[in-house]
Amino acid sequence: MQRLLKPIPIAVICAVVALFALLAYGLASNSPDRDVEGALAQGKREAAPDLVLPRLDGDGEVTVADEYRGKVVVLNYWASWCDPCRRESPLLERWHKKIEKRGGTVVGVDVRDIDGKARDFIEEYRLTYPQLRDKAGDTLEELGIVGFPETFVIDRRGRIAAAQRGPVDDEWMQTRVEPLLKEQT
Repeated sequence: MQRLLKPIPIAVICAVVALFALLAYGLASNSPDRDVEGALAQGKREAAPDLVLPRLDGDGEVTVADEYRGKVVVLNYWASWCDPCRRESPLLERWHKKIEKRGGTVVGVDVRDIDGKARDFIEEYRLTYPQLRDKAGDTLEELGIVGFPETFVIDRRGRIAAAQRGPVDDEWMQTRVEPLLKEQT
């Protein structure tokens, strides 16, 4: 028993415990912020973050809350190299055309992509909805985004009403977006 209490083994044990504590802290502080899902699960709509992003075409910046105030916004994070993003793009374009006359819009946010590839993607899929750019991925943490595509529906009052981690489909859009188009501000 006396041997275990010598300074060297105690120092080794302390070092191992400290390393585990540091690892646990690192994992906890770098985990994605999934507060959005927690609020939605409780039936709450949290305010959407104040996103300020440049337009993909390079024509100035957009403050999402100001630009789309009073609209239902389907905010879709995507990248040209993302296969599921490619598969869902025609659906998002179809829904944009369906909701734009009813006070809704789809807004794309291209992330961590090459400008030319992103523009080629938009042209290939004939996307007409507004496109923003987050070249460095600066806004990902605000929404807890860890993969692509990820989609958030923002109601007319600027609150997140739905979130989808992964591609959306017609059923998801029907149940998450359609009811919001009927709500008043």
